[in-house]
Amino acid sequence: MLSSSNLTLRTQRLGPLPVINHFVDRMGLNELLAEFVPTTDRRQRVSHAKALGVLVRSLLVEREAIYRQQEMVSSFAPEAFGLDRDEADHLGDDVIGRALDRLFDADRGTLLTRVVVAAVKRFDVALDELHNDSTSIKFTGQYSEATGQSLRGKRAAFITYGHSKDHRPDLKQLLFILTTSSDGGIPVQFRSEGGNTSDSVTHEETWDTLCQVTGRPDFLYVADCKLCNEDAMIHIDRARGRFLTVLPRTRLEDREFREWIQSHVPPWELVRDRDNPPRKDGPRDRWHAFRHHLPSKEGWPVFWLWSSLLALHQEHSRRERIAKAEELLEELQAQLTGPRARRRSYKKVDRRVDEILASQQVGR
Repeated sequence: MLSSSNLTLRTQRLGPLPVINHFVDRMGLNELLAEFVPTTDRRQRVSHAKALGVLVRSLLVEREAIYRQQEMVSSFAPEAFGLDRDEADHLGDDVIGRALDRLFDADRGTLLTRVVVAAVKRFDVALDELHNDSTSIKFTGQYSEATGQSLRGKRAAFITYGHSKDHRPDLKQLLFILTTSSDGGIPVQFRSEGGNTSDSVTHEETWDTLCQVTGRPDFLYVADCKLCNEDAMIHIDRARGRFLTVLPRTRLEDREFREWIQSHVPPWELVRDRDNPPRKDGPRDRWHAFRHHLPSKEGWPVFWLWSSLLALHQEHSRRERIAKAEELLEELQAQLTGPRARRRSYKKVDRRVDEILASQQVGR
């Protein structure tokens, strides 16, 4: 007969790990890590695959620093991280550091492709339309040795200065490139480039990799205006690929259309009509499209879009900028007509007026 004196109550935290482990198991991530990052030293208490598995789960749950991994795991049930009690006791930053070192030496490109292919098969991810974007990730510190040199036959990261999308030109950075599926935004391809790499030169390698993942070239590749460069578009077109991008304002086609529309009314065609996304009682979200009779300079069709909600937003923004410019001009007028006016030079006054109009973008 059981007695309460013989029982011990032990509480362990699980958090979202059972759900995470369900997806990890279905993708076969543990087996893939063991295949690409094998542990050859039998003295290793925690295999490289298990150490990397801990780090993956940690990034999803707590995002602690490497030196705090053991402390973080100890606050959960170790089995939820794929470890037994002995392995959890021997988990330290040196164990994870050695695993990351072996991961650097592994065929990471093939590993990522295998992971994506497994996810596509297990969860029936549609790869008919893929969306690409890139951003800069800033780093605090000098990173004097991260110069993109070759280490053990692998190219290391080049952390350096570049065009900062975080508006921190004083900090070094890396360029992160991510491609996701259109159904759910599931990551399909990822890599990093040097901090001074231009987005426009990354699309050819990205598209070639996506062809390997999907096994075909006829998916729709969607990217921002950085894709609108002749080399990348011709590269995709010659391989019978499809792409959708945005014309930047610097293109000649943009200026020609803006001049043409001043004296012509495009035959707009309604292509989307839905409820107002943020406000159900607001005006409907209607999109109209028009295929211009002139193609791009490369010969591809150009479509122009007009959004009713965007037009309302731009009209409201324009009115606010005009009102702000009027306030600044009134302040300048008060300074010029006051009893102690200091501005006497016509050139300085004209320069100040131009600055106000330019800052509010109301020159017209």
